[in-house]
Amino acid sequence: MEQVCFELENVEVTFLDRKVLEIDRLAVHQFDRIGIIGKNGAGKSTLIKLLAGIVRPSKGEVKRHVNAGYLEQMEAPEAVEADPRLLGKLHVRDAADGMSGGEQTRLKIAQLFTHYNECLLIDEPTTHLDQEGISFLLDELKHYYGSLVLISHDRSVLDELVGTIWEVDEGKVNVYAGNYSAYMEQKNLEREQQGKAHELYRKEKNRLEKAAREKMKKAEKIAKSSKKEPKAKANRMIETKSKSTSQKAIRRAAKSIEQRAEKLEFVEAPKEEGVIRFRQSKSLELHNKFPIMADRLTLTAGDKLLLSEANFQFPAGRTIAITGNNGTGKTTLLRHILTSGDGLTVSPKVVFGSYEQLGYQFTQDETVVGYVKDRSDYEESEIRSAIHSMGFAGNDLKKNVRHLSGGEAIRLVLCRLFLGRYNVLILDEPTNFLDVSCIEALEQFLGGYEGTVLLVSHDRTFVDRVADDVYVLEEQQLKLH
Repeated sequence: MEQVCFELENVEVTFLDRKVLEIDRLAVHQFDRIGIIGKNGAGKSTLIKLLAGIVRPSKGEVKRHVNAGYLEQMEAPEAVEADPRLLGKLHVRDAADGMSGGEQTRLKIAQLFTHYNECLLIDEPTTHLDQEGISFLLDELKHYYGSLVLISHDRSVLDELVGTIWEVDEGKVNVYAGNYSAYMEQKNLEREQQGKAHELYRKEKNRLEKAAREKMKKAEKIAKSSKKEPKAKANRMIETKSKSTSQKAIRRAAKSIEQRAEKLEFVEAPKEEGVIRFRQSKSLELHNKFPIMADRLTLTAGDKLLLSEANFQFPAGRTIAITGNNGTGKTTLLRHILTSGDGLTVSPKVVFGSYEQLGYQFTQDETVVGYVKDRSDYEESEIRSAIHSMGFAGNDLKKNVRHLSGGEAIRLVLCRLFLGRYNVLILDEPTNFLDVSCIEALEQFLGGYEGTVLLVSHDRTFVDRVADDVYVLEEQQLKLH
């Protein structure tokens, strides 16, 4: 029998009187491979920190039977030794030189695999990794002999590594067998079954309500016919009394049917997922077939040559993905395009909107809805629909933008770009720090956008779903994949 690594029983976690997690029982067994998914703020990181012993439950007990290695998403790497062989494989420079986000992640991965642990707890390891780093991580974890608990927004990573999904939703943890694709099949089946159950509920409720109405109409007809009877006719008294009794019986039957309709178990209709269309105004239409072109473009960063006499033409109205390893110059190229730098021909009608991997700071007091509305020509109903797709609902719409979390700010900026007065969007790693549901909403945004999009991403599934053209930046050239 497989060893139990962790047990959670009757566990609750509360922050500021808000119940974040409520778990009856969960367990991690030896060799389990578990992927944790859920919306931002749902409690995914809290759950993995419970297992790591970093967060203590407000109620209940977490039993730990093994030592676990833990990789945290946001924290800088600690001064812990790492295997030089792993550092070399991951191309980690001397920390004294200053480290990028990707290098910090690779150092933490090297530290994680330097010593063996019976369980690994990993929170969003691919956020700053390029495809080479992701491939290294996947290879190490595929051959890792132990249990794995992984939070990731990268669906291809979840598909390759995990055999169980823990979905964190409204404080509960729902368990699904299989990888992410299997989970989605089960969720789609649940949605289909919910739709059928809702339709049966709706039809039965309508049938009962119609039957009750017909009974009441019949009772009203009897009442009207009784009133028309002449009071002086004694021989009609027995018949009138009989009609009155019949009328009461019919009313009772109608009432009984109404009560049956009220007692039907309510089944909510599944939420509709309509594609949002982002129409382009006539003033923003691009008439150039290729609004961005490069002719023998040479691009450098300091002493490093990134592009050498590169030629390319980006067609209007398409989503173009630029891929390549960290350090090859993808972000530098996007910034060069944004400034219409040397070696480029950019249509004078291009209006750029850009998203970069930065911490967004809002300087004015505005509501979430107001922030987008003041920068958009869309109707408020359309704005609210797009914002809702990105996880803003209820009181979130009235929030002051200056009080938004980092993740909320990123989602709002993305909404503003698609709803704004632009015809070319430049998106640098837009899926970083988004949960899977928001990534899927972003995919819908891109599917409904009429303008041109240039994006950089290492999320393979995302690129496969949204890109019309994929370019690879390697060996100082931009090549169509």
